[in-house]
Amino acid sequence: MRELKILAVVVFFTLVTYWGVEPFAHSQMHKHVEGHGFTYNGEADIKEAEAGVVKAKESGSKEAEAQAKVEAKKSFWADVEKIAQLQGNAANGEAAFATCLGCHNGSGVNMGGVIPPNLDHAGVLYDKNYLIALIKDPAMASNVDHKYEDTMTHPMGSIKTMVTDDQQIADIVAYMQEKMAGEVTSKQAFDEACARCHAMRYAKTTQLGDTPTFKYEKDALAHKIKVIEEQEMVKAYMGKLPPDLSIMIRARSEHFMETFVENPQAQLPGTSMPRVGLSHEGYEKVKAYLEEVGDPSKPAREAIGPWVLLFFVVFTVLAYLWKKSQWKDLH
Repeated sequence: MRELKILAVVVFFTLVTYWGVEPFAHSQMHKHVEGHGFTYNGEADIKEAEAGVVKAKESGSKEAEAQAKVEAKKSFWADVEKIAQLQGNAANGEAAFATCLGCHNGSGVNMGGVIPPNLDHAGVLYDKNYLIALIKDPAMASNVDHKYEDTMTHPMGSIKTMVTDDQQIADIVAYMQEKMAGEVTSKQAFDEACARCHAMRYAKTTQLGDTPTFKYEKDALAHKIKVIEEQEMVKAYMGKLPPDLSIMIRARSEHFMETFVENPQAQLPGTSMPRVGLSHEGYEKVKAYLEEVGDPSKPAREAIGPWVLLFFVVFTVLAYLWKKSQWKDLH
């Protein structure tokens, strides 16, 4: 009985220590941000803008400008909701989508600071409302309008003049969801959603894609120079080079990752990182790839875990029986 009491005390203080170092410490180091389940209706953006009005009142400056921003976001997301109710025609959308292929064509050419992403699986990776918002106003949809006095100056801003009709937007999104869906691997999800800005050195991936194997050193050096030049353009556009994501899945909590990907401004107000617009399914695909690269031993670790626990249970029982046998004549 005494041994069980000692075990209970050890377990209690071990759990308290773990809680203090892990969950409690993380809760103090990072502010708590409510997630929205990867739904995009403008609620978070409007709240952020309203918080800006409060700050403007407190500082006594630019209150009218801050209030105008709130109204602009309310109007924008109301329009997105209205378009989402329209019945899109995928056949008509295919023709209109041709306007997107001028940039989103897989050529790997930097345009306006970054390489436009492939849209091969856009229908399954991205949320419908986000796609509508992105076509209507890319800067507002990505929640980086604070970077642009006129959101037309966004690298994708010209789409606002190329696709202006609400029904046409609904048709393009219908085409993307019908024709650009299907199965997508975790790597494809990462490449399409993240790779144009974030490298993955553990996977030998740069902003130019997977690093080829070169026969000659001069070719490897020439490729490295191209990577550096691409990174300089991304750095100029973003303000700093986005971090390598090789071990990001291990460096941040799951809640932080979800809320940051869903809305970067919620965790880092003023950041240049745009909202990506991933659906929940899309995020799970990206997370799976981050785990595959940054924590490749996780499946093996989880598989052996129950066996380790079973070993300790059996060992504890045997140790107790052995102790009882050895001490039975001494009590």
